[in-house]
Amino acid sequence: MDVLMLSRLQFAAATMFHYLFVPLTLGLSILVAIMETKYVRTGDKVYLRMTKFWGKMFLINFALGVVTGITLEFQFGTNWSRYSAYVGDIFGSILAIEATAAFFLESTLLGVWIFGWKKLSAKAHATVMWLVAGASSLSAVWILIANSWMQHPVGYVIRNGRAELTDFFAVVTNEFAILMIMHTLAGAYVLSSFFVMGISAYHLLKKTDDEFFTKSFRIALVMGVIFTIFVAVEGDIHGKDVTQKQPAKLAAMESLWETQTHAPVYMFAWPDEENERNVIEIMPIPGLLSLLGHGSFDAEVQGLKDFPKDERPPVLIVSMAFKGMVGIGTLLIFLTLFGLWKRDKLQEYPLYLKIMMFAIPLPYIANELGWVLTEVGRQPWIVYGVMKTSDAVSPILQSQGAISLTAFILIYGLLGAVGFYLIYTAAKKGPEKTEA
Repeated sequence: MDVLMLSRLQFAAATMFHYLFVPLTLGLSILVAIMETKYVRTGDKVYLRMTKFWGKMFLINFALGVVTGITLEFQFGTNWSRYSAYVGDIFGSILAIEATAAFFLESTLLGVWIFGWKKLSAKAHATVMWLVAGASSLSAVWILIANSWMQHPVGYVIRNGRAELTDFFAVVTNEFAILMIMHTLAGAYVLSSFFVMGISAYHLLKKTDDEFFTKSFRIALVMGVIFTIFVAVEGDIHGKDVTQKQPAKLAAMESLWETQTHAPVYMFAWPDEENERNVIEIMPIPGLLSLLGHGSFDAEVQGLKDFPKDERPPVLIVSMAFKGMVGIGTLLIFLTLFGLWKRDKLQEYPLYLKIMMFAIPLPYIANELGWVLTEVGRQPWIVYGVMKTSDAVSPILQSQGAISLTAFILIYGLLGAVGFYLIYTAAKKGPEKTEA
């Protein structure tokens, strides 16, 4: 493998591993804030126990998210120095805001929440948790603004051989960013709701603490119902925006080779990129891709052959990621709607509880596939239409890339094993029976 591929694999491995922890931090912070608020309003000690139990897993997950995220920013200097030199004026300023105005705020507030149980009033302590949740989301917002600029660059000018920021307001109000923020945060809330429902289902099957886990399940279920549906609706809007701004990505998502009206969606298709066709096409739905991309069954959709071969994303990876994400998302909607229907009789449906227990990984997979679709679908561009990924890589030795990639995989693998073991152990043990 050359330096470019090694650097791509290293960044992909680090990003995807880091993103195993980020969504749960975003969603669980809100669920814990809701639980603590319920305790303040009702005085019910069960909600206090819930706050501390789910808060413990939030803290473990938050710590792992921080550790795995720090190295990502270093890679812009070690592996992508040409990219940093070219767009650092824009990308660097956004990351600096994220670090100083959001992450440090989040960390400080979290410290107040951890050590403030006996120093703050119950109401003030719950307020701090809401602020932690807000700061977590704010941190994600800045990261997504930076990523969206790479997807759809605005508010800049190329001067003296590099991109310079000319309109900060255009960057932060980028329509691509707004849609990506809504989609990503909603996906994180879905993941968190299934995490809580899955662990609650395990304990309901074991009958270890019925009242505690029935209430936990129902709180997460409400979030799950709202945001599984929201993700689907918002995803449709986001897809239409991608159609306008990144038409090659849309064509790759459905492996559409020829430009055509009434463009179909296939339930399954296997692309043959070398021969520019699909070798397998199952159950076409005529016009559905035209509708999803342009809002009309007879609209024209650009095919991949309209783009030079060296400016097409990897079709198979993008297509499989899209179909996998949508398929899992659809399944999650049905699971939450069934839960809403049977919410008062959950323990009468042990099969449903078992399914929810084993469904915990599904939103993780869907979130990861979403990032694969977003990042791989933008290729070969690192900044869409401005800079190719091959022009962004650092002039390092192949051996340096190989050694650092191996080190990342080993260290992150160890971190992951420790982190998931801690979460698994805490989840299996369950809450303390009483809380002071």
